[in-house]
Formats: sequence, structure tokens, C-alpha cells
Amino acid sequence: MSSTLENALRPADAEAGADQRVTDVIRDAIIRGEYVPNQRLVEADLSAAFSASRATVRTALLELAGEGLVERLPNRGSRVRAISVDEAIEILEVRIGVEGLCAAKTAASLTDEDAEAFGRLRAAMIESVAEGDLVEYARLNRYLDVRVRELSNHATASDVLARLHAQSVRHQFKLSSRPQRAKVSVWEHAAIIDAVVARDPDAAEQAVRSHLLSVIDALRDISSSESGPPAAP
Repeated sequence: MSSTLENALRPADAEAGADQRVTDVIRDAIIRGEYVPNQRLVEADLSAAFSASRATVRTALLELAGEGLVERLPNRGSRVRAISVDEAIEILEVRIGVEGLCAAKTAASLTDEDAEAFGRLRAAMIESVAEGDLVEYARLNRYLDVRVRELSNHATASDVLARLHAQSVRHQFKLSSRPQRAKVSVWEHAAIIDAVVARDPDAAEQAVRSHLLSVIDALRDISSSESGPPAAP
């Protein structure tokens, strides 16, 4: 059978799976800083790197543009969208309300099985920081965010958070890679888990608020330190 015919007969869900795989890989690379702000994303290069068709790469870039991670330039392709600290802070301020809502709803309907799973996640997060495995800690952070959204059973809030989180997570990933910050944030995450497991919606919402306000303060501190003192007149 010719390759053309094989492609024509390939199931649509396989094509969708390939599109999603490439989208996920590029998204993760942007979040980790492998593709830096304003870097050009050349379809031909990405196609070769991921053994994917140009159409698949184009679909992935369009999806990431919808998430606010990629910027499409007329007649010039795509590039990683630069998200300033100020914009990241604005996103976090919006996330406070929506993420707190999801945590409250999760706390109100948590099953015993999910409570046990959250307990294991809490222990794993603390262990990863204690061992200095900040890559694993960042991965567990993302998993906690996703799991709370899923268990909230609030589709609209989940969709909003998925988009907002993708845009601000690059700055949070930068924070979580700092050992001293991780030692603070791990207990903030533990407080969120404790409130959810206790089935206390108000405490869960407040724990999320406290954590994200702490993230905002940390981002401002880092931004100030990186910009340095003003130049002498």
C-alpha cells in the first residue's frame, strides 16, 4: 500500500493524537524556557524536530496562539509571545478568584479515594523539595493544579484556568526552580491540599488566595532584583 493511501486511511483520532502530542511538547518547551520569548518558531524546523507534518505543526502553533503562548505574525510565521511580569501578575490576580472557586468546589465534593491520592501527592511534593529535585516539584505543582480543576467539575472555570495558567506558568516555573522559593511554596501547596482534604471550601479558597498572593509578591521581588538599581544621573 502506498504511503499516500496509508495516510488517507489513517484514523482521524490518530491525526488528532499527533496534533495534541506536538502541541503538548511545544507548550512544555515554552514553559521550561527552551524556547525563549520572541524566539521564532519555524514550522519546517519544528516539523523535522518532532517528526511531524507541517500541517500538524501549524495546527499546534494555532492552538498555542489561542492559549496566548505563541504570537502569529502576518507573513512572518510565529514566535514565542513575550509575557511581561506585569501581565503575569494581572493573570495571577484573575486566577485568584477562579482557582479559589475550583478549590472550594473540589473540597465540597471530594471522595475518600481522591483524598488519599491528595495525601500521597502532598508527601511527594515535600519530599521532592527536601531532596532538591525542583524539576519533579514543578511537575507535581502542575499536576496539583490540573487535578483540582478536574475534580471541581466546573467546565467553564476549568477552561478559563487552563488558558490563564498556560500564560503565567512560565514565570511560576522560573520561581519554582529557585530553592528558597520552593521551600516556601511547598507549604503553601500543602495548605491547599490540607483544606481540600478537610472538605473545607472556605479554607481551600483562602489557601489558594494566600498562595497566589505570595507568588505575586515573589514575582515582584525577582523583577526588582533583576532590573537592578536605577542608573546614576
